[in-house]
Amino acid sequence: MICRGKSRVFAASLCAVLIVGYGGTAKVSSDPAGAKHEHSRVAFSHILPHLDGDRLEATVVEVNYGPGESSPPHTHPCAVIGYVIDGTYRTQVKGEPEAVYKAGQSFYEAPNGIHLVSANESQNAPLKFIAYFTCDHHAPLSTEVPERGSAGGKQ
Repeated sequence: MICRGKSRVFAASLCAVLIVGYGGTAKVSSDPAGAKHEHSRVAFSHILPHLDGDRLEATVVEVNYGPGESSPPHTHPCAVIGYVIDGTYRTQVKGEPEAVYKAGQSFYEAPNGIHLVSANESQNAPLKFIAYFTCDHHAPLSTEVPERGSAGGKQ
């Protein structure tokens, strides 16, 4: 799904709806006395880098890895907020410690970080997560990083 708009409020609202839709709970229930209760939680909050509000583009990608699968080293030109739906995601961005996220957890990836590790931690179960890209320009969402000493990159 791609959403284009000129409003930072629109992009932030869409992000909140998507994160709460996948990660939060928004339930209305009745107790015996008939009163309604709403339950919700902030699944994730992170300040975004400066963006050009005239060219904002939001893209939501569902990422699936089979048991033991991983992707080659890569980079993203935009800020990414992720939410693990099922499984366990193992990741490491160059210069940062390796991290593991389980179903129900969210993570943030700064623009242009080099993803040395992006993998399904499990050898037996699949992994599914949502990656929400917030971009202020049109660019490929992911670009492979050449192996040591290689020149160039590809989409």
